[in-house]
Amino acid sequence: MASSVLEATRAAHEDLERLERLAVRELQRDPANARDRLFQSHRVRNIIDLVVTTSDRLVEIYEDKDGARKEEISNHLTAPVQDDIFHKFFDRLKDIRESHRRNHSARFVSETDDHEELLKEEPAVEFSGEEAFGRYLDLHELYNEFINSKFGSLMEYSAYVGTFSQTEKITHSLKATRQYKEYLEHILEYLTYFLRRTEPLQDLQKIFTKLESEFEEQWANGEVPGWENKGTEKESVVQESEVDLNFYNSVEELVVLGPEKLKEALAARGLKAGGTVQQRAERLFLLKHTPLEQLDRKHFAKGSRSSVSNVPSNGNNSKDDLKKEIALIELKMRRLCEILDEVIVRTKENAEKKLTLTYEEMEAEREEEEVQADSESDDEDQQIYNPLKLPMGWDGKPIPYWLYKLHGLGQEFKCEICGNHSYWGRRAYERHFKEWRHQHGMRCLGIPNTKNFNEITSIEEAKALWERIQSKQGLNKWRPDLEEEYEDTDGNIYNRKTYTDLQRQGLI
Repeated sequence: MASSVLEATRAAHEDLERLERLAVRELQRDPANARDRLFQSHRVRNIIDLVVTTSDRLVEIYEDKDGARKEEISNHLTAPVQDDIFHKFFDRLKDIRESHRRNHSARFVSETDDHEELLKEEPAVEFSGEEAFGRYLDLHELYNEFINSKFGSLMEYSAYVGTFSQTEKITHSLKATRQYKEYLEHILEYLTYFLRRTEPLQDLQKIFTKLESEFEEQWANGEVPGWENKGTEKESVVQESEVDLNFYNSVEELVVLGPEKLKEALAARGLKAGGTVQQRAERLFLLKHTPLEQLDRKHFAKGSRSSVSNVPSNGNNSKDDLKKEIALIELKMRRLCEILDEVIVRTKENAEKKLTLTYEEMEAEREEEEVQADSESDDEDQQIYNPLKLPMGWDGKPIPYWLYKLHGLGQEFKCEICGNHSYWGRRAYERHFKEWRHQHGMRCLGIPNTKNFNEITSIEEAKALWERIQSKQGLNKWRPDLEEEYEDTDGNIYNRKTYTDLQRQGLI
């Protein structure tokens, strides 16, 4: 059996080489769509896991804790007797064959077509319906946990998606709690799980290790974002409420400070802050001759860090450790949010769009997305070479340059009535006079959008033309009182105004 050690070593090295070549060949293949690209990443991830497992097995063999490898090498190096050479050779060959017979079910990786199914297998990747195969995040459970917590606030789900990573908006007093830490751990756990499903080749362990090393230095210097004053926070409160007892020689002098000032000074030292002004001053004056550590426990507030002897430092340290853990989790969460920035933006837009859709419309859109995920081409994700900035055609590709020149799409026409909107090409410019944008602009000016105003894009020119049209209409307008003719019995012709005046006077 000794010969199986070297044979296992050789087989492991061979497997490593084949696995590496298999991973390279898989990465060289161009995936057809987003789903295929995700499966490709998971297949490569599985191959890498096999490489790691095989390498660990090789390390164990080379460490040779049981001495089997060393014993076999020494047997090979021992010069056998001439007559015993063939006997030892066939014994070793028998051991190798026996080893292969026992391990015939072991996974064997090959580049031949017989094992092509390894690259064609579809990895089992689970996504919820809300995640839409990795397009969106599903933060509904975290959202419910946030709005029902003490540190949370009521808001729409779409607003939560855009702000859940902005932990700096939460005060430190609400952050330093177990509930907040558990909430952060749930976010970090979900983001890590989502990233491992959508980007399996991302080395999260390396990212977290680098973050932790940088965090230790930043925490020691008080430079962690959002926790810059973690070490001086308590001292700042004490300094703001500091009362120098060296300047006071009696309780009556302390009473002059007032109840609020005395209450702040007592609370900053962990002492009871209740009672009358006199009692507060007496309690504070005890510190003039007695150190805080030697003060009777009955003077300390319940739960204070100094209410129990020899506990202050331990209680303070435990609180600082909690803050440190929370700050590290926040840093990891923000780093993952930076990686998933596009997904977060897409999730927020999808949540806002859902507010305007009915259930039937949402179901129809979900079915359409599933169909597109299976059939969409990867051409959309590839950068199209378009140095001339030509417009896109119906097929999603730049139109021919001769067509671009024929339609004059390089000429820009601006219309002030349309809000200085640009129209490219003479055809689009002429067509826009009948479109809704131009009609709305003319309606806002109080001018009818007739053929008289074609080619007019300036507001001042349109107003001037409308005034001229109105003035001409006023001159040519038929006025019945002056132009309508009447005839009397003698055959005299009068206009209507003159005829009615004479008729009233009885002259005709």
